[in-house]
Amino acid sequence: MNRNELKTLFFQMDLSNVPVKKQIIVDYNNNPYWVGYGTIEVLSDGPNGYSSFKTHQEFPLEYVETREEYQSGDYELIINGEKYDKLEMFDKTKTTYTYTK
Repeated sequence: MNRNELKTLFFQMDLSNVPVKKQIIVDYNNNPYWVGYGTIEVLSDGPNGYSSFKTHQEFPLEYVETREEYQSGDYELIINGEKYDKLEMFDKTKTTYTYTK
């Protein structure tokens, strides 16, 4: 099987049964030289296709607030591996963000 045949098979796959997955993944303060910086990844997968966007920002949680995906409420928010409902759970007055209950 050559490359063109593989590509044709890939584009003919049935994707109607793919579960919908929408996530905003924030990973921050993992580098001692870049305190306050983090990466944001916006993932969307489902019957309509796959989409991924990743960026590195100085204030990652403030950046997430401005994204239309977060404002829509359709995406689940994952920060440093833990799921959260809203960004209001964080104290943004500190340089390093901490979770407050």
